[in-house]
Amino acid sequence: MSAVFNAVLPIFALILTGYLCARRGILGPAATDSLNAFVVWLALPALLFQAMAGITWAGLDHPGFLAAFTGGMMITFLLSFLLGPLKARPAHHRLADRSIEGLDAAYANTGFMGIPLCLVALGHGSLVPAVIATILTACVLFAGAIVLIETDLHEGPHLGATLRKVGLSLLRNPLVASPLLGLAAALLRGVAHVPLPGLVTHFTSLLGAAASPCALVTIGLFLAQSETAKETGIITRLVALKLVVQPTITGLLAFRVFDMPELWADTALLLSALPIGTGPFMLAKLYNREAAVTSRAILISTVLSLLTVSGLLAWLG
Repeated sequence: MSAVFNAVLPIFALILTGYLCARRGILGPAATDSLNAFVVWLALPALLFQAMAGITWAGLDHPGFLAAFTGGMMITFLLSFLLGPLKARPAHHRLADRSIEGLDAAYANTGFMGIPLCLVALGHGSLVPAVIATILTACVLFAGAIVLIETDLHEGPHLGATLRKVGLSLLRNPLVASPLLGLAAALLRGVAHVPLPGLVTHFTSLLGAAASPCALVTIGLFLAQSETAKETGIITRLVALKLVVQPTITGLLAFRVFDMPELWADTALLLSALPIGTGPFMLAKLYNREAAVTSRAILISTVLSLLTVSGLLAWLG
């Protein structure tokens, strides 16, 4: 239980800091957009670049873990799409909004909460799978959602023109371009044995470390400045998918379907059970979509994770 509190309480503290700063007028409404722009255009791209630049084949040579964790994410994402039309929808609701909801349902807080929690609860051996899961969440799931959003927002009468617009927009998107550049650096290191300069590594480490704290403070600012989200049914569905459905699917895949070391299976299950991360909120703000549902879902899932993750750790022993 103490491990969960040690991982969750700093998240609450940062959200509360942003909330109090907004309530006391220390940071005004403009700060929300400015901080989010800083995360999207500078801090998070640096984090994604460094994560991909440090990737190795030895770290990826665990197909069972890759399949179980990615499968849990993608199935949950698709379930959010399938369950979405069962609820009443506002007239403006479109593919972009449903893509962000899919992220809400499947985007675990693996980086800011998952890595320290795994180290405390499962030991240092869980660090490699935790880092891989963070890369899968931030790159594969995130990039897939961005492709859907861009396709929706640039949809035109001609397929060729739509694909061209989407492709150019994706290349200009820092959250897609940065991991691609990092992958190129990793390939250059692996094939040509050209290491990443220490200056670049140190720069991206400093800048990337600001991504999660700034995003959480931004959520606090937004919660203080926005009206309470009225879509309680959607929020309940998203939180249930994230905290119950995704770990159930991932656990079945990790323990019953694919072969992997027990520690890797435990890590996949624990990471999939984490609350919603900050990525969906940042995308909602970046694309000017409704962010109230996402911010409330993040807050509620984080609160409830104190119980659900503690119970899971007790079950894992």
